[in-house]
Amino acid sequence: MVKQNFTIKSLVFLVLIFFQTTNSQEVKNYLGSIQFQFEKVSGVGYEKGCTRRDPSDVIKVGDTYYVYYTKVYGRAPGYWGTVWCAFSRDEGYNWTELGEVVGLGNKNSFDSQATFTPNIIYANDKYYLYYTGVKPTPANEQGEFENNSTTDITAIGLAVSDRPEGPFARINDDPILKISPEPDKFDSFRVDDAVLFYRNGIYWLYYKGRARAHGAGGPLHTQMGVAFSKDPGGPFTKLDRPILSASHEVMLWQQGTGIGALASLSSTFEYAPDGIDFLSNKLAVKVKDRPIAMGVYRPDLTDRSVTSAGLNWGISMVMNGDECYLTRFETVSK
Repeated sequence: MVKQNFTIKSLVFLVLIFFQTTNSQEVKNYLGSIQFQFEKVSGVGYEKGCTRRDPSDVIKVGDTYYVYYTKVYGRAPGYWGTVWCAFSRDEGYNWTELGEVVGLGNKNSFDSQATFTPNIIYANDKYYLYYTGVKPTPANEQGEFENNSTTDITAIGLAVSDRPEGPFARINDDPILKISPEPDKFDSFRVDDAVLFYRNGIYWLYYKGRARAHGAGGPLHTQMGVAFSKDPGGPFTKLDRPILSASHEVMLWQQGTGIGALASLSSTFEYAPDGIDFLSNKLAVKVKDRPIAMGVYRPDLTDRSVTSAGLNWGISMVMNGDECYLTRFETVSK
């Protein structure tokens, strides 16, 4: 691992200095001019008795596209399942499922109950696959997961491979991002849903957080945070505040020289010229028929020369009880 020799303040200063910002009004006008359309896919679409959910951003390696997602049989979305992978050679219309790539962790480890909400980035000639893990409820005599609002915390883990299809190996049994210990912090109960960027020589790990103080009503108060590292394997240093509210699903992409976002609870497009400040001048562009838990096709995840990929197409999920499935979306002009 690379020694962390920067502070959050110096990082923010560097971002402001080195990134010329795209005009927010231009971004607002553009995002207000597009809408989503959806198409069924083969291979990871509807399957009786099966749930596939929370797809990663889509990467392209050579002529092949890859997506990672949570899969489980006989369960609606929740804190169960493992991470699987599929590939496509026609821009995401037809997929071939490769199999499980991150299974359950060792007994009593942070990810021994489930692994889910994966995302990926290519760096150092390797593929870094981030995922959320949870373990059975502490002190539960049957070793079951209760999904309570006090002790059933989550954490973000990391597995690495030389190839996009795996095999992936955990870097160790510990997570790379944990909840904040202070109970009043926005991420003191749950951290989840990693999205990765490489900007100005630094790895940015965006995530969603939930606070202990919100208890069972926590999902409605989910906020987005970000952590930074000079190495994709960490350690990551958190920014000490949330950067976007109403964002239960972390959905981000390169937009101009900044970062675009789809805030799921408000169903609005948002934008941060510096990748951090989504709040000073909120776009609040309303989105109709938005994708659920979308993963964006992001060529920048495997090619650092791409600096303004935009929002074009990707994979999202269809809520359908215990038979959720994946679908393809693309953006078109209204």
